Amino acid sequence: MSKYLFICLSLFYFTARGQESVKLPELQKLINDGSRVNVVNFWATWCGPCVKELPFFEKVNAQNKNVNVLLVSMDYDLDPNPDKVKKFIERKKLQSKVVILTEENPSSWIEKLDKNWSGALPATLVVNPTTKKRKLIEGELKEGDLEKIIESISQ
Repeated sequence: MSKYLFICLSLFYFTARGQESVKLPELQKLINDGSRVNVVNFWATWCGPCVKELPFFEKVNAQNKNVNVLLVSMDYDLDPNPDKVKKFIERKKLQSKVVILTEENPSSWIEKLDKNWSGALPATLVVNPTTKKRKLIEGELKEGDLEKIIESISQ
């Protein structure tokens, strides 16, 4: 009972501060909805390459209004403390939408997001809901990579 109460209070605390916790069905809806290209980055605060590429997503978010950027924190599985993610977001001054995927046991749901994803971080999924084109990139992106990927699935 106390674990359940802790989880409920944690989710309330996180949501009350403008962050959002999502389960797999809500995340799948966010990935595939809309008419703009959805850029979904799977990252964690403890992942050096993930943190290194965050400015690329922030740049696209600020400069390309035809793209939805969603940063999906994968911290929950190893440490279900949303306050750590919130503090990280504040410290890095992230402006993109950030959600925490509150799913455990990644091997049970990773394939449902993309059958080609090994589960490695960082990972970026770029989806064009209009054309149904999508591209998964595992590993760290370099400057300019994201713009080229967006362009490739927009045609």
